[in-house]
Amino acid sequence: MTGCTGGNRVGARARPALAYPRPVLLDADAENEVAYRLCQLLGRAILPVDGPAGSGTAFLFDADPGGEHLLTADALTHTPCGEIVLRGSVTEPTGVAGDALDLTGVASAWIHRPDLGAAILPMAVLHERARERGWRWRLQHVTEGLAAGADRIARLGPQPSSAFVLAHGVREDPAGRRPLELAIERVVREGDAVRLDADLPDGYVGAPVFAVDTDPDGDLEVHCLGLVLPGDGGHLLATFDRIRAALPG
Repeated sequence: MTGCTGGNRVGARARPALAYPRPVLLDADAENEVAYRLCQLLGRAILPVDGPAGSGTAFLFDADPGGEHLLTADALTHTPCGEIVLRGSVTEPTGVAGDALDLTGVASAWIHRPDLGAAILPMAVLHERARERGWRWRLQHVTEGLAAGADRIARLGPQPSSAFVLAHGVREDPAGRRPLELAIERVVREGDAVRLDADLPDGYVGAPVFAVDTDPDGDLEVHCLGLVLPGDGGHLLATFDRIRAALPG
C-alpha cells in the first residue's frame, strides 16, 4: 500500500489492448500515476469509521439525481454506536469539529441492504449534525460520472485488472491516527461476482475500489467499481450498478 499526499481521465498509458474500451492491467509506473491522481481528486471523499463492529472506511457519493450519500459496508452499521473519525482537512472552520462525530443518534437513518452487503446514509443527516455543532463538512465526492455503470462492470473478466483501494487503514499508533492509504491490487470476475484477489489490511472494509479502462489511443479512464465487503482470502465487492439501484428516491 502507499500513503496519499495529496474528470475521470488520467494521463497514463496502458499496455496495448485489442478491444475498446476494456479494463486493463497497468505497468507499475502507470499504476503509481493513477494512485497519485486518485489521492488528489478524492482524498476528502474518504472517511474512517470506528465502532463495536470494527474499523472500516466510508465514502461520499453524489448521485444525480438523488443527492449525497455516505456508503460503506453494511456489516459496520448494525451496532448502536460508532463514530466517524475526523481530520482537519474535511471540516471547517478549523478547530471546531473535534476529533470524531458520534453516530449514535443517526442509527435509524441507515438504509441497510444486506443483500448487497452495503449500507447507505443520506448525507443530509450528517450535514444537520455538523450545523448543530457549529461546523461544516469540506468534502470531495465520488460523482455519478465516476461511478461505474452496469456496462463497465460487465466488461470485467477472469483476467486480473488493476484495482485501487482508497481507505483509512488501522495502524499501531498511540494517537489512534488513521491516515489515508491506497492499496494497489487485482480485480477479477468470478461468475456473477466481482472480487479482489488479496486480503486487505484492517480498516479497508467499506472502502471504494477503482479500476481503469483504456481507449484506442491508450488513454485511461477511471471508474469506481463499488465497495469492499468483509472477506477471508480475498474480498467480494458490492458493485455500483446494484448500489445505484438501491439509493432512495
